[in-house]
Amino acid sequence: MSARTTPVPEDQAPFAAAHAEADHWGRAAKACLEAIAAAAPSANVGILYATETFAPDFASILTFLRETTRIETWVGAVAPGICSGAIGLREGGGLREGGALAVMVGALPAEGFRCFSGLDVAAFRTRLGDWVAGHGPCLGLVHGDPRNPGLPALVGGAAADFGFLAGGLVSAGAHPAQVADGVVSGGLSGLLLAASVPAVCGVTQGCSPIGPVHMVTEAWEGVVMSLDGRPALEVLKDEAGELIARDVKRAAGYIHVGVPVPGSDTGDYLVRTLLGIDQRQGWIAIGDRFEAGDRLMFVRRDPAAARADMKRMLADVKRRLDGRPARAAFYATCIGRGRHMFGDDGIEPAMIRDALGEVPLAGFFANGEICGGRLYGYTGVLTVLAGEAR
Repeated sequence: MSARTTPVPEDQAPFAAAHAEADHWGRAAKACLEAIAAAAPSANVGILYATETFAPDFASILTFLRETTRIETWVGAVAPGICSGAIGLREGGGLREGGALAVMVGALPAEGFRCFSGLDVAAFRTRLGDWVAGHGPCLGLVHGDPRNPGLPALVGGAAADFGFLAGGLVSAGAHPAQVADGVVSGGLSGLLLAASVPAVCGVTQGCSPIGPVHMVTEAWEGVVMSLDGRPALEVLKDEAGELIARDVKRAAGYIHVGVPVPGSDTGDYLVRTLLGIDQRQGWIAIGDRFEAGDRLMFVRRDPAAARADMKRMLADVKRRLDGRPARAAFYATCIGRGRHMFGDDGIEPAMIRDALGEVPLAGFFANGEICGGRLYGYTGVLTVLAGEAR
């Protein structure tokens, strides 16, 4: 008499995540495979993140993982750093230097996902339009090339066609840095999840406002000359405090510009870098384009506020899970967070683990974050796949 095993439904099969550091990609990949071995036979989707040390070998890594696991669909990226939910990655969950991989595998319904990549929204629409029409609105786990000047428009267009996007910008090195079935580069890529795949997203800010919202009254491209009819630098000095007013160079890397998101009922804003100051003219240069009538405010990097907002975001994600277990989590966090914000690259993965339990987590440190249809900075974007309520 033989035993018969009842297969686990794809929407309930476990995900598994692993990470490994090594001086050669082969050793790192084999270590990850050993850790995910139990879940791999039932998996049909793989997520792969690599540090920049392994960028020249990215195609070889993908080929090895695909042939060994027999999983055809892979997405991911080479990134400035990786993070993992597993305890022990550099004693905290994050890694930027050296060679390392983070791998996740899991099962999704065959009609519940599609892989995509490209440089043009029209091409996305041609290839995936019919599927999205029957399975949307979708959630996209996405990776963007920071070297592409048209990426903001590409992200906005893809969001308008597909649905909500969550992810970040990847490595800006010389080698192709994205995976979408194969190794690609230059545009936007990732995994589209159908509306039938339950998921919850959250975004957390790493800065806090230091003053009210101002109206731009004179600007040209990325240079803002006046705010509320006053010289822009004068407004900045008033709000940034006496220390920075005496030495505006102190503002670099500490004071940024927040652009309010229209229609947001949570006070959401996009952080843009303060690039330069013209003390003679009283002008400021910002990493975005502005024109008269636009609105902005000044914000500062604030570790205490960032930690509090991370807790707020996690509590909100847990509330929206509404008792359902977290099957898998994906996290994109700014390279300016981690050790630079909290003193340790592993703080954020540890906070996610504390809030959601031992959920398989794969993520990366990004050159900018994607949430909805916009590019953010100094934020963390979390996506959690939900299981059946217990």
